[in-house]
Amino acid sequence: MVRKTLLVVGLWAMGVSCGWAQSTKLALLIPNLYGPNGLTVDSEAKLPDGSTHSGHFNSAFQAEFTQFNIALAGQIAAIPLPSPASGFTYSFDSTLGVFKRSTESFGPILAERPETLGRRKFSFGLSYQHFKFDSIEGVPLSDVPAVFTHDDFQLGGGRSDVVTTLNSIDVSVDQTVAFLSYGLGSRLDLSVAVPLVTVNLSARSAATIQRIGTTNPAIHFYGPGHGDYGSSTVYAPPAGHASGIGDMVVRLKGNPLLNETAGLAIGVDARLPTGDEMNLLGIGAAGVKPFAVFALSLGRFSPHANVAYQYNGKSVLAGNVATGSKEHMPDQFTWAVGADIAAGKRLTIAVDFLGTRVVDSPRLVRQTFTAANGETFPQIGFVHQSYNMVNGSAGVKINLFRQLLLDANVLFKLDSAGLRDKVTPLVGIEYAF
Repeated sequence: MVRKTLLVVGLWAMGVSCGWAQSTKLALLIPNLYGPNGLTVDSEAKLPDGSTHSGHFNSAFQAEFTQFNIALAGQIAAIPLPSPASGFTYSFDSTLGVFKRSTESFGPILAERPETLGRRKFSFGLSYQHFKFDSIEGVPLSDVPAVFTHDDFQLGGGRSDVVTTLNSIDVSVDQTVAFLSYGLGSRLDLSVAVPLVTVNLSARSAATIQRIGTTNPAIHFYGPGHGDYGSSTVYAPPAGHASGIGDMVVRLKGNPLLNETAGLAIGVDARLPTGDEMNLLGIGAAGVKPFAVFALSLGRFSPHANVAYQYNGKSVLAGNVATGSKEHMPDQFTWAVGADIAAGKRLTIAVDFLGTRVVDSPRLVRQTFTAANGETFPQIGFVHQSYNMVNGSAGVKINLFRQLLLDANVLFKLDSAGLRDKVTPLVGIEYAF
């Protein structure tokens, strides 16, 4: 049975590693929204030397909105994996010479419990989560404003014209995670989590020329040729899709303290950069996350608390995806506080508050751009600072039969910081043997 399970996991991982992705890498879709040369407009007006010019506009959006990749990659790194701790944990009863259930509840879903599987015990699980991101720092992704200024706009005149844009970004992530845990000893577990990630990303920008310093429609216009002096246009590169293995996680957890009323576990997660970061399937950096878990066992009620710190390495997503230069991905401090309640022999209710502090990361801020004539337009920019994200989680574990559990959960945001999804559903199964 063990060999068959390992074979299934191995074949599954080999299959998804061949996941399809389009030729244009997703990490380049937003930075190249206006093409590799940025946002340009045409002009038929003659320069003093008799030639015409193509007006090149730029903005903080063009240079800094590549930071969206960092926000997205950081969010992928912060996506909580379902706990690999089995719903069925065992301890050895020396008086009877047999293993027996060590808890009445089946444990939390997105948080961790201190109990270990038991020596030579296995647990296998499969879960699915769907993330539909809809805002970044409270700004709807369907309505992100940005203003583009002309090169050398400080010289005034016709260079005072600006291009206002309204940008819409559609991004979703589907994550299926298979995990296998094994009891190395009576108080030591080894777990491996293999995520299959699918990312869908599209962007659309409506750009309008605001004539601050010109009145001649032949200066700064959109159009294929003479006589077509359009003042607005839409940029909509093809939508991108990628699917494949994400970043695998290997976990080692032990519980130095465990009795009938309390338990303490410590452990470490090692994240391997197995996901294709250029297609946003992983963050492109190795990571190490030491963690600690404390819980009480009060009959059917088991409150728990988790703390962890995620150390991240360097990734091209935090640097420059165009040149391949790498920078340090933001570290993260995470915590969870909640409880799992055995509502019956076959039902456990799990409730948690999950928090993440992202350390020194790009963060979008709302701004106002003032043109040369005093007219104002909404604008965005990015600053580097640490911030907190808090989510709520509520779900159930149902014992269908024997050691098979069905998990159902919803994750919902409690603030607007970072790149967020309002509600994220989860379904999964667990089996212990």
